[in-house]
Amino acid sequence: MKKTVLITGCSSGIGRDAATTLHARNWRVFATCRKEADCEALRAAGFESFQLDYADEASLEAAVAEVERRTGGRLDALFNNGAYAIPGAVEDLPRAALRAIFETNLFGPFDLIRRCLPMLHAASDARVVNCSSVLGFTALPMRGAYQATKFAMEGLTDTLRREGKRDPIHYILIEPGPIATRMRANAAVQFKKWIDWESSRKRRVYEERMIPRLYGPELARDRFELPPSAVTKKLVHALESKRPRPRYYVTVPTYFASAIARLLPTRLQDRILG
Repeated sequence: MKKTVLITGCSSGIGRDAATTLHARNWRVFATCRKEADCEALRAAGFESFQLDYADEASLEAAVAEVERRTGGRLDALFNNGAYAIPGAVEDLPRAALRAIFETNLFGPFDLIRRCLPMLHAASDARVVNCSSVLGFTALPMRGAYQATKFAMEGLTDTLRREGKRDPIHYILIEPGPIATRMRANAAVQFKKWIDWESSRKRRVYEERMIPRLYGPELARDRFELPPSAVTKKLVHALESKRPRPRYYVTVPTYFASAIARLLPTRLQDRILG
């Protein structure tokens, strides 16, 4: 029997590349998206695809029921990939913005894990892989909302791994740095929706640094940016290795940030990263 994997956020970027690669490696892939139009495009490309919206509990329930129906109640792997960012200073983040991003980036993924556990326990060597970020253990200015969700994801994933150390499930984190996806374009939409930058005490920071980055030329990539396939390469190891690692770093900035976090005192970290 083919091994089965449920992947979220497959409309583009990391999720789409992961679905394509794992399908080619003979996995049975359930490639989910938030929007039905994206699912239709995936089905036209030969994938098994249906809707899954982290922020909608009914959508989660229906998606899990669909996986259970199609597999007979056994799931070998779950890759929690979908997420978005709201750029902006912490002091400018409305409560509703924080509530919304936590629903999608944190509450949804862990609700999905909980709902999938019976199917994962039915497999002999299941894997839950959560796509975190270098910003899951390193705090940078103007990224507070996204970082908060990823810091929390890291804590809950580590807790699951330690609580379930005798279970037949591996809980794994992938921590990418800059990856060539639609993250920046999607973040610009969230910025416009939530941040009143013109009234902010930090208006000058927005004008000089953030707005040019969000709305600048598409070719203005991060220096160390890698394609989504760099994440997929680590995902394949996490899913297919007999002894997967608890954490997988992707991109030079992630390794660099890890060294800073381990070796430097907090005040020096503040000077370098602030």
